[in-house]
Amino acid sequence: MVDVRERVAAHRTRMRERGYREVRMWVPDTRTEAFAREAQRACIDMNRADATDVWLEEFLEETAPWSVGDQG
Repeated sequence: MVDVRERVAAHRTRMRERGYREVRMWVPDTRTEAFAREAQRACIDMNRADATDVWLEEFLEETAPWSVGDQG
């Protein structure tokens, strides 16, 4: 019987041979109450933002590879 560690090692070897590399990433746990509270707070803040503020448009103009007014 093949040990789980051996199967995982073999799988990783096959993936590397196919040109892949393993990447591990920590992301927020969207199932927690803390995440829900923070998401709600961020949404409220965004909704309160003054629609006439141009900071977002200016940011996009400076960073985006396209113009904000471009549609295609």
